[in-house]
Amino acid sequence: MTTARVWFITGASRGLGRAFTEAALDAGDRVVAAARNVEPLEDLADKHQDRLVRLPLDVADRNAVFAAVDKAVAAFGRLDVVVNNAGGFLYGMVEEATEDQIRAHLDVNFFGAVWVSQAVVPHLRAQGGGRILQVTSMGSGGGMATVGFYCAGKAALDSVGEALAMEVESFGVKVTIVQMGGYNTGLFTAGTTATTPHPDYEPLRRKMEEMWGDEAGPDPSTAAPVVMELAALPDPPRRLIVGSASYDVVHEMGKAQAELYHEWEHLSRMAPG
Repeated sequence: MTTARVWFITGASRGLGRAFTEAALDAGDRVVAAARNVEPLEDLADKHQDRLVRLPLDVADRNAVFAAVDKAVAAFGRLDVVVNNAGGFLYGMVEEATEDQIRAHLDVNFFGAVWVSQAVVPHLRAQGGGRILQVTSMGSGGGMATVGFYCAGKAALDSVGEALAMEVESFGVKVTIVQMGGYNTGLFTAGTTATTPHPDYEPLRRKMEEMWGDEAGPDPSTAAPVVMELAALPDPPRRLIVGSASYDVVHEMGKAQAELYHEWEHLSRMAPG
C-alpha cells in the first residue's frame, strides 16, 4: 500500500493551484492549501475534512511564510511535495510600470517562491527527502513586450530553481522547474495588475493584443495529471514544459536563439574572455 503524500501548495484557491489541490486529494493524498483567500476552497474542505488544511497566506510576507510552513508540518507531520504556484500578472510596457507595481509583482512572483523554498528546505533536509516544484512559465526564456516583468520574475525563479536543485540534491530533495503553458487560470483577469497606458505605445499594444488572441486556453485540470506523474517520478527532470503547444513554441524559440548566437559568432570571438 502506497503511503499518502503531503502536499504544500501556494496559490491553491484558483487556477492551477486549485487543480493541483483537487488532483492530489483525489489521489488520496493530504494537502495544505495556502492562499490569500481560502474561502473558495470551502467545498473541498467539506469533502476532504481530514485531508485538507487551509492556510491564509500572503507569500510576500517572509515571516508569515515561515510560520505557515511550520503549521503545515505540524498538521500532517511532514511535507513531501511543495508546489510554488502563487503568482500574479503585471501587464504593461517597461516604461509605464511604477516602482510600487514592479516591487509588488516581484514580491509575489519571485520573492514569495524564494521565501517558501527557504522555509521548506530545512524540513525536507531533516526528513531526508522531498520534492519542490517551482511553477514558472513557458515565457521565462526571454522577455516580450507588455509582459516583461512577468517574464523577468519567472526567469529569475528559473535561475534560483537551478541553483537550489544543485544545493539540495545530496539531501534527497528534488527540484523541478515547471514551465507552464497558457491555461485558463484567471491570471489575466483577477490576477492582473495593469499599467497606465502611454499613448506612444498604442500601436505596439494593439499588435501584441492581436498576437495574444482571445482564447483563454485549456482548463487547468488538464495540466494536473502531468504534475501528479512528475511528483511521482523517482528521478524527475530539472525542467519540464507543460503543454503540447507550448513545447513547440519553446522549442522554436530555442532554435531561433541558437541561430542568432551563430550569426554573430564572429563578433563574440573577437574578445578572448
